[in-house]
Amino acid sequence: MTRTLQSAQSAEAVKRPGRWLALSVLVLAVLLVAVDATVLGLATPYISEDLAPSGTQLLWIGDVYSFVIAGLLVSMGSLGDRIGRKRLLLIGATAFGAISVLNAYASTPEMMIVARALLGVAGATLMPATLALIRNLFHDPRERSLAVGIWGAAASAGAAVGPVVGGFLLEHFWWGSVFLINLPVMAVLVVVGAKLLPESSNPNPGPWDLPSVVLSLVGMFGLVYAVKETAAHGFAWATLAAGLLGAAALCAFVRRQLTMPTPLLDMRLFRSRGFSGAVLADLLTILGLSGLVFFLSQYLQLVQGRRPFEAGLAELPAAVGAVVAGLIAGRAARRFSVRAVVSGGLAAVGLALAALTVVGQHTAYPLIGAVLLVVGVGAGFAFTVTADVILSSVPKEQAGAASAVSETAYELGAALGIAVLGSIVTGVYRDFTGPEGTPAAAHESLGGAVHAAAGLPAPTAEALLDAARQAFVDGLGLAAAVGAAVLLAAAAASWFLLRGQRLEDGVEHP
Repeated sequence: MTRTLQSAQSAEAVKRPGRWLALSVLVLAVLLVAVDATVLGLATPYISEDLAPSGTQLLWIGDVYSFVIAGLLVSMGSLGDRIGRKRLLLIGATAFGAISVLNAYASTPEMMIVARALLGVAGATLMPATLALIRNLFHDPRERSLAVGIWGAAASAGAAVGPVVGGFLLEHFWWGSVFLINLPVMAVLVVVGAKLLPESSNPNPGPWDLPSVVLSLVGMFGLVYAVKETAAHGFAWATLAAGLLGAAALCAFVRRQLTMPTPLLDMRLFRSRGFSGAVLADLLTILGLSGLVFFLSQYLQLVQGRRPFEAGLAELPAAVGAVVAGLIAGRAARRFSVRAVVSGGLAAVGLALAALTVVGQHTAYPLIGAVLLVVGVGAGFAFTVTADVILSSVPKEQAGAASAVSETAYELGAALGIAVLGSIVTGVYRDFTGPEGTPAAAHESLGGAVHAAAGLPAPTAEALLDAARQAFVDGLGLAAAVGAAVLLAAAAASWFLLRGQRLEDGVEHP
């Protein structure tokens, strides 16, 4: 009798109406974040021309969002477990839209950096809440795998839609318009989400510990800042102090979590080899990819001379590959194995990045498009399966915190990738030898060189642009080699750490 009742309850949970409509709202939140992240790369040349940031300020504009969001994700994921994931998602989406207006109308590099940081605070509420709600909406593991695949595909679709829509906007409006496209998406999310999304939270959450929040933010920010500054400018005592402060804050955070009865983040989650392996794979993968993604739009526009809309279309193969792979990743992991799918996907991305080391100023698009397609397919397989592993490794009550760990790895990898690989590109670029009369601003960024060339005589301008573009391509090739090494190392680590890991098959009780 009991077994029959449990089966009926499970079937009812699986067939609960509205879960797929609710997923569509979560997809909007993912699109909101993905579009914002990808349009920035296309807008970078225009921001460089209008706001005239230094090379360091340009890197800060690119990565301060990731710094802040990485420092706050765990705290916000835990806050969602406590006050309700739906409530936090709707608050965060509203703030995200409002702060997007501040980004659009930033008038100085410093104001743009502050606006991006505030956007990181709002963004930290969105991604953990969406994954945690998926964990509580779908009790059938196979349905959950598909839902996670759709969630990942939406992020990839946003990566595709962002450059295309952004390119169109940049050709017809000023660069701030790429941020204003967040507003209609946010409005639909809030209005529809308020009606469709079910609320979920931890029934016994404990207090939200403010000292832990501060330690997490200071630790992440200090550590990533130290890596960024060392990669860009070499050793300095101030940088070392920031790194030591960050490391000390993270150690204090871990110790505090281990002694609290209801911690912000249950450190015992990392005892699971599957959980830890999936988190490490995400971190290393994004680290190897993000710096190159940040500079790819500049390569397509400023080196190859493509219009913004054309550059956006050129990046489509990566998104298409990721969407297709994400939708079938769960099925592939069950047919073969988790480690085969994750390691194979990461190895494919690593080999694709290695192919970018031969790219020159006039490389034909078929090679670039093929590389982007392989990168998309490999990343789609890897990210979808690791997200599923992380979600299924924890109880529903801790879904927010676990999702936050996954997203922290993603954002920390993005910040480190832009810092390290971006600094490699910038460092190689700055050393180029231009013709006599080359302005100092031309050595700050490729956008600065293009702007400076506009005021020079034609022969001098041509020589300057050729030298600057070649230096940029040389830096991109070196960064691609480093990224390929990181991805291949991540593939090898995943093969060992995910050994024996399987995705769930049985229906859980809600």
